[in-house]
Amino acid sequence: MDREVIIPEEMREIVARAGYAPAIQVGDTIYVVGQVGRTKDLQVIEDPRDQFRAMWENLRIVLEAANCTFDDVVEMTSYHVEMSKHMEIFRTAKNEVFPKGTYAWTCIGVAELAHPGLLAEVKCVAVKR
Repeated sequence: MDREVIIPEEMREIVARAGYAPAIQVGDTIYVVGQVGRTKDLQVIEDPRDQFRAMWENLRIVLEAANCTFDDVVEMTSYHVEMSKHMEIFRTAKNEVFPKGTYAWTCIGVAELAHPGLLAEVKCVAVKR
């Protein structure tokens, strides 16, 4: 089966720097790599609420580039530094954009993420309807 690399225009810099694709489409399934809360110039956002909102916006950008929305997400995994400290803020930001009860979700606590200051990373699988 053919696969298509999905690279939103807004993410060309990170692709050039890090060497990975934001998403891969195989058939009607889109595999989205971990998204984090950074600015367009790749700076980590310090405020947890703003960082999580930016993370969800980055995920929306990738899904949109694949002609999907949050409604198409069937499975999501989130990775958290200091999970219990930030979970309420994380859930609030998630619930602002994600429909409830429409996807499988696993949360994993980790010691650190790719860059200092990152508090969460989320990856997902979406299926076009």
